[in-house]
Amino acid sequence: MTNKDRIKWGIIGLGNIANQFAIDLLLLDDAELTAVASRNRNKATEFAQKYNCTKAYDSYEALFEDDQVDIVYIATPHNSHAELAIKALESGKHVLCEKPMALSYQDAVRMVEASKKHNRFFMEAFWTRFIPTVQEVLEKVNQGVIGDIKAVQADFAFYANEAAGGRLFDKNLGGGALFDIGVYPLFLSYVLLGLPKEITAKSLNHKNGIDLQTSMLLQYENAQSLLQASIVYDADMKATISGNKGRIELYSPWYVADGYTLFKNEKEETFSLPNLGKGYTHEAIECHNCIKNNQIESKLWSHQNSLDLSRMVEEVKQQIRLDF
Repeated sequence: MTNKDRIKWGIIGLGNIANQFAIDLLLLDDAELTAVASRNRNKATEFAQKYNCTKAYDSYEALFEDDQVDIVYIATPHNSHAELAIKALESGKHVLCEKPMALSYQDAVRMVEASKKHNRFFMEAFWTRFIPTVQEVLEKVNQGVIGDIKAVQADFAFYANEAAGGRLFDKNLGGGALFDIGVYPLFLSYVLLGLPKEITAKSLNHKNGIDLQTSMLLQYENAQSLLQASIVYDADMKATISGNKGRIELYSPWYVADGYTLFKNEKEETFSLPNLGKGYTHEAIECHNCIKNNQIESKLWSHQNSLDLSRMVEEVKQQIRLDF
C-alpha cells in the first residue's frame, strides 16, 4: 500500500487509552500514526518515539493545523472533549472522540452540528459497538434467535484506589462512575432495546460531588434493563440478554468480549470471536471505511445514536444530582 493511500492519524491526550489505541493502529496496513500532541513536550516526544511517529507537538492546536493529519483521535479527559472536537472539526479534521463524547447533551448536539457544518466525519469512540462479538450478538437478536428480549443485565465495576488520585475522583475532569463506565451498560441496553420509556437511577455519591456507584433501572414497553456502574467494588463484568426463547451471555469483560454463550432449548452453545489486537482496531477500521466513502457518520454508531445515549446519560445525571 502506498503512503498516500493510508489514513493519517493524529492523537491528542497521551494517557493509557491512547497507548492502547496506538498499539492497535500498528496492526492496520492502511493506518499511519503521523502526529501526537500533549501539553507536555517530553511526553509527546516519548510517545512518538515509542510508536515510530515522526511528529510530536506540545500543543493540540499545532496538531490541528498539520495538513498531513486526516483524522484526530481525542483521548483527553472528558471535560475537554466537546471543545477540542469542535476545534478539530473547524480545522478540517475528521474526529474520533473518546466516550463519553461530552458531559452534557447540549455539548453533544454542538459537536454533531460542527461535523455537519464542516462536512467532516465525526464518531464517538464506542469501540464495543464494533467488536465481532457484539456485531454477531445483535444480528442473532435481530433474527429472533432468543425471541423477544425481556431483560438485559449488565454491570461495569472495578475497585479504584482513591489514594492513588487520578481523574476518576476529580470532579473537574468529569470523574465518577456514570460518565467513565456507566455509559457502557446504558449503551448495551440502547443498542438492544432503544430509548427507554422511563429511567430510574440511584447512586452512592462521594463528598466531592462525583458518583461512586450508580444503579439504573430502564423501563421499556415489554422489557426492563438492570444496570450498574461502580468504582468501589470488583464485579464479574458479564452481561446477560434474556428473551422469551433463550438467553445470551457475553464473556467477561463483556464490553470487549471475545465470545458468548447461547442458552436455548436446555442446550448451551459457545461461540468464540477473537478481537484483532485489544479491540480498538475495529472502530478504527470503521473510521477508515467511512472516510474513504465520504460519510460524515457511521451507520453502525451514528450521530443520532450518540445523541440518544447522551440524552439517557443526561437523565441519569439529573436524577443522581451530578453537576459538572
